[in-house]
Amino acid sequence: MLARLSIRDIVLIDRLDIDFVSGLSVLTGETGAGKSILLDAFALALGARGDATLVRQGMEQGQVTAMFELPARHPARAQLSDIAADEPVILRRVQFSDGRTRAFVNDQPVSVQALQALGAALVEIHGQHDARALVDAGTHRGLLDAYGRLEADASAIEKLWTARREAEEAVARHRADVERAAREAEWLRHAVEELTRLAPQPGEETALADRRASMMQAEKIAGDLRDAHDAVAGSASPVPALAAAVRRLERRGTQAPALVEPAVKSLDAALNSLDEARGHLEHALRVADHDPQELERIEERLFALRAAGRKYNSPVDALNALAEKYVADLALIDAGAERLAALEKAAKEAGTRFAADAAKLSAARKKSAEKLDKAVNGELKPLKLERAKFSTQVESDPAAAGPNGIDRVEFWVQTNPGTRPGPLMKVASGGELARFLLALKVVLADRGSAPTLVFDEIDTGVGGAVADAIGVRLARLGTRVQVVTVTHAPQVAARAERHYLITKDALEKGKRVATRVTELAAPRRREEIARMLAGAEITEEARAAAEKLIRAAAG
Repeated sequence: MLARLSIRDIVLIDRLDIDFVSGLSVLTGETGAGKSILLDAFALALGARGDATLVRQGMEQGQVTAMFELPARHPARAQLSDIAADEPVILRRVQFSDGRTRAFVNDQPVSVQALQALGAALVEIHGQHDARALVDAGTHRGLLDAYGRLEADASAIEKLWTARREAEEAVARHRADVERAAREAEWLRHAVEELTRLAPQPGEETALADRRASMMQAEKIAGDLRDAHDAVAGSASPVPALAAAVRRLERRGTQAPALVEPAVKSLDAALNSLDEARGHLEHALRVADHDPQELERIEERLFALRAAGRKYNSPVDALNALAEKYVADLALIDAGAERLAALEKAAKEAGTRFAADAAKLSAARKKSAEKLDKAVNGELKPLKLERAKFSTQVESDPAAAGPNGIDRVEFWVQTNPGTRPGPLMKVASGGELARFLLALKVVLADRGSAPTLVFDEIDTGVGGAVADAIGVRLARLGTRVQVVTVTHAPQVAARAERHYLITKDALEKGKRVATRVTELAAPRRREEIARMLAGAEITEEARAAAEKLIRAAAG
């Protein structure tokens, strides 16, 4: 519910804070005191269109803040995932004198669209010329479902509709794939045969290119390797002569060890190094030695792979995956008809389930519509609409099915016998519309309603018993949701739990005026209701009548 409304520098309001409670609250005051300004400011905080003229003269900006206290599981909190369940929801709108506005929720900047969506979940504003809320035919199906407690069934229908649509889309996609594959069948078979015969492997091109480069480089240095090997291990090798010299020196070693042993060690090391070099050269010759035909086979393979890549406009490394895709496309042709039949069967079953459940929901909606019509029409006579008739039009068309089922729902009224019934907004006059809306809200209050309802002078043009009937229904609404109403009817004001008086006070010795709101205690409340009864001059008779109204409402 709305807990506090704070307004700063909006038109005639310089600074205003109003605390609200649950139940029925009324706002009264002389014409021109600022009741409309107050509602315009509240609407601004809920996301209404901004206007530079709302900023109080001489100020750069105005601001409106509305604080709401909501249950932890209220649907509006779904839009506020970053706000704790026990925190209040605070909507704030800043209006600048140059026409710009800024919107905030719990001091986090948001778009005006987000503010509007949240505001719609928190507050409904109804008036004689209200073009939103219940008069919007787009909301009527949801309201009927809420009244009949059919929301779960409606949600299930939406899921079935989605399943049917997805099944039909799967059929369309598969049929398109099969038709495409069939058109390309001959070419596909040739491509699969050619690529299967070629059998390209991922990474093959790189491996072959590296092997070819290595072989070509080895061919260039093979001669030098052989010459080096001949020098080390061939007929001209120094190894035999060095080995013989080492043996002779070793025989002389006992005669002059100090002279011989260093030389022998060095010659042994040289012989070992030459032997190691011989081993490396022989290994290099084995690696460099290749079959010239192998190089030719590698080049032919590379040519074939790269030619296939150009032909199929594909990197060589992707040819293997392309071959698999072509095989799958051919499989669509061979097994596509069977798969298509299975998908068509699934789509048909999904359509049948949707149609059956949509028909059940439609029947339930029509039963709920009869109950809603009876309940609303039962509220009309006390509101001086005894000759009027409310009806819920449920038009079912399976050919126009959608995520909400097969029904188009709209609230119609007939204001007098013999006249043609029609949509609520088009047929009812301003005063009638307000009373129809009140009757609807009384019936729908605990089902599909925002937690705060605001009524703007819906009692205009009525008095006596009708005004009292309006007050009774507003008070009844107040037991289920928070109700705030601007009224000129003393019968309505007498039934309020909280009464706020709106006045326009002169400031700075009459140089400017400001709108003020005061919560009235019992004596002043009686005086205000007496003023509403009597006009400018309040008589004792008016005070007595006001007291009688208050006591009757309390009883």
